[in-house]
Amino acid sequence: MMDKPVLEVIGAGLAGCEAAWQAARLGAFVRLYEMKPKKYTPAHHSEGFAELVCSNSLRSDSTSNAVGLLKEELRRMGSLIMEAADATRVPAGSALAVDRKLFSDYITEKIKSNPNIEVIEEEKNSVGEGYTVIATGPLTSDPMADYIRDELGCGNLHFFDAAAPIVDFSSINMDVAFFASRYDKGDADYINCPMTREQYDAFYEALITAEEAELKEFDKESQKAPNVFEGCMPVEVMAKRGRETLLFGPLKPVGLIDPRTGKEAYAVVQLRKENKEGTMFNLVGFQTHLTFGEQARVFRMIPGLENAQFLRYGVMHRNTYLDSPGMLDESYSMKTRPNVFFAGQMTGVEGYIESAGSGFVAGINAALSVMGKDRFIFDNRTMIGAMASYVSHGGVSSSFQPMNANFGIIEPLGYKVKGGKTAKNEEIARRSLEIISGIDIWS
Repeated sequence: MMDKPVLEVIGAGLAGCEAAWQAARLGAFVRLYEMKPKKYTPAHHSEGFAELVCSNSLRSDSTSNAVGLLKEELRRMGSLIMEAADATRVPAGSALAVDRKLFSDYITEKIKSNPNIEVIEEEKNSVGEGYTVIATGPLTSDPMADYIRDELGCGNLHFFDAAAPIVDFSSINMDVAFFASRYDKGDADYINCPMTREQYDAFYEALITAEEAELKEFDKESQKAPNVFEGCMPVEVMAKRGRETLLFGPLKPVGLIDPRTGKEAYAVVQLRKENKEGTMFNLVGFQTHLTFGEQARVFRMIPGLENAQFLRYGVMHRNTYLDSPGMLDESYSMKTRPNVFFAGQMTGVEGYIESAGSGFVAGINAALSVMGKDRFIFDNRTMIGAMASYVSHGGVSSSFQPMNANFGIIEPLGYKVKGGKTAKNEEIARRSLEIISGIDIWS
């Protein structure tokens, strides 16, 4: 151990375990700090590492699906999380689901038996001068959050995540929707979905009667903070204040002239560009508590979104994450303190596999750094590289929001593919996996 470079990893969730494993695999000695079983977050209950707090599903396993592509990239590069998932999977159709206890046990045993990893069961709320990966998760303890904000100079952390749904541009019916900016000010960057009074009435009734997602206790407590709830009002709660409330808020039609009719509609839902390529658009003002199924049902009642493909559903929950663009680079390290890396949902990735992917990149680059080698930046034509690029640079909207893996953030092909969306995604996956197959960081 003494003749090996030492890396510290804080947090033994999916991101922390992946980071520790990859760093050890490269030859670094890892001290992995985990506060369990001495202390638990409100969401964690078992002593094991990589505990799956919500669903046991890791979502689609098809490479024509963005997260499926990320899984295959990680498989081919020797991911511990994917090794554990494949070893403990349970029947779930085309999705990859796992026995969550066996999954955690598998990873815990692998980590604890690795001679290059020392597990230290204590809470750690600061970093030293050496190289460190911080992977403390969306429920980071207050002392660590304070340290990240004040001592590391990371600015205001987001403690309550209110994000509107994002849809794939190619799934929007532009025979109904139209581009325009209010009063024709600036470029016509917004997509506008016009509603008649009858369409609005039907949408309104569906919205105020739709099923809301059940909040966890720590989410309920977060909402009690001053100004939090008012500042990120769910669209369905706003609607329940009165039938016309939305007409003076996010569905205000004033100044939006439909070029096909020359008139203002009764109500208008606006969508704003989410990335510079214009492949993703978010529903302006549509942060929501609704279940994912209800979001799909109700929001597809909006004219022009009848067949909308949701790249991310709206969420409102406790989620500590950085305003990463400009703060982190593509290796997930701080630009101002290159010895400090972040991994997991704190960086602005959303989802189990996405967290593991960020840990993979951070762990590799932290190990390379501690061994005095050049860092490795993943190509943004791969999903793992596109995620790192999104975290580092963000989209075009003014506020940075966490993001799942999706084809909207990956470098476009630059050429057309016959066969529709699935064929295009399969071609993106083929290109990505060809790039991944040529990577050899470990030799």
